[in-house]
Amino acid sequence: MKNKKLYILAILAIAFASCNKELDEVNINPNAPEIPVPDYLLTGTTKATVDAYWGVTNNMNSSLLFAQHWAKVQYTEEDRFIYSNSSFTSLWATAYAQSIPGYNKIIELGDAQGNSGYRGVALILRSWVFLLLTDAYGDIPYTQAGKIKQFITPVYDKQRDVYYGILEDLKSAQTALNLKTGNASGDIIYSGSTEAWKKFANSLRLRIALRIADKEPTKAKQVIDEIKTEGGLYISSNLENAKLDYDVSPQQNPVAASFETRNDYRISKTIVDKLVSLSDPRLPVYASRTENEPKGYVGIPNGSTNSEASAIGLANSSKPGTYFLDPKAPAVIFSYAEVLFDRAEAAARGFTTEDAADLYKQAITASLQQYGINNNDQIANYLSGAAVQYDAGNYKKSIGEQKWIALFGQGLEAWAEQRRLDYPQLSASVNTVLNGKIPVRFIYPGSEQSLNGQNYKNAVSSQGADLLTTKLWFDAF
Repeated sequence: MKNKKLYILAILAIAFASCNKELDEVNINPNAPEIPVPDYLLTGTTKATVDAYWGVTNNMNSSLLFAQHWAKVQYTEEDRFIYSNSSFTSLWATAYAQSIPGYNKIIELGDAQGNSGYRGVALILRSWVFLLLTDAYGDIPYTQAGKIKQFITPVYDKQRDVYYGILEDLKSAQTALNLKTGNASGDIIYSGSTEAWKKFANSLRLRIALRIADKEPTKAKQVIDEIKTEGGLYISSNLENAKLDYDVSPQQNPVAASFETRNDYRISKTIVDKLVSLSDPRLPVYASRTENEPKGYVGIPNGSTNSEASAIGLANSSKPGTYFLDPKAPAVIFSYAEVLFDRAEAAARGFTTEDAADLYKQAITASLQQYGINNNDQIANYLSGAAVQYDAGNYKKSIGEQKWIALFGQGLEAWAEQRRLDYPQLSASVNTVLNGKIPVRFIYPGSEQSLNGQNYKNAVSSQGADLLTTKLWFDAF
């Protein structure tokens, strides 16, 4: 039944996105009264959004390469940062054509039904979408986004203002959920659990607080203090991870779907070498053994030319691990491990009085356990390694490197954190086209120049040239 429902809802989501009427006037039958179906819309919109987050264009073919989790073994142009202004349309198009209008409609329908659960959940998911957008592009349409009747050509808000706005939206979501006037049916993340959604909202607030901490430390601490004053809780176990559990075809994980028909990707040599140097037990989870003897773990160097990658060979390099190639592998949005790393960093910055070193160890433990590594002796042995020890004098390095490992597969988030913390310190291949630099943002879709030209020009004038190498506001160092 679950598979059948997901299939039906995915079709509805596609129909919603492709409707040639205004996006806020969908599913209207002219021969009968309109029947609001926020549950179906919530399922379809959420799946479309998570598919884009975990899928090829925004994850496997870009951010996972920038974070050097994955590399390309064929058609390596993207791994050498050869992109056009049509290369980064997927995240933008999904967000502005499906996700944001969809969640706006869910809020509207929920309010009409007096169901605060829909408002709370939709505000949280919409906030996550805006966060993905601004982390990737910088200045984006926010205040006028998704309001088709009012704003055909929405203005771009500055990144700082987007972060501040999202923080307020998440507080509003908490208020809505506290009303408890209904649950969000059709919720495929937390099955309508109000308490789980409240924890996820607070975890997102903590993530954003740290995203702005280098530029706005006072505001960052204020956000964390507010959560504490409210008595708010964070995601507190791996059972509470925000994730979408996929199923068999045609509802399989996008990674598995890609590998069913293509063979372009391998694990990056950068992360394989790091895991090997640490004797990290996640190596056989993250990577598969090579097909040819000796069957070991071999990563492809990022930025290889097609001939260099071909010389290593498909059978002599490691695909992602079977965990990630499983059609039912979950798409993680926010993990317990990330929350613990964030709490450790907040403590290291002096924003809280918690024990940063202890939280750091808990975070690593949570990541290991997330992937089924539960042997206490094995965990203790890993934590005791000299290279894993917490360095209070350089918390960004300790947290940055281990968080990068823990975020494996979550390309957009791993890339955002590597840019913010500047660890691990990654190097670009001489074969890349950015003069030794790694991309620090997505470029805007070319369609913005023709469809929203003046606002696009204003954003570029404010933020800087529309290039892969233009640093974003949050990226302070």
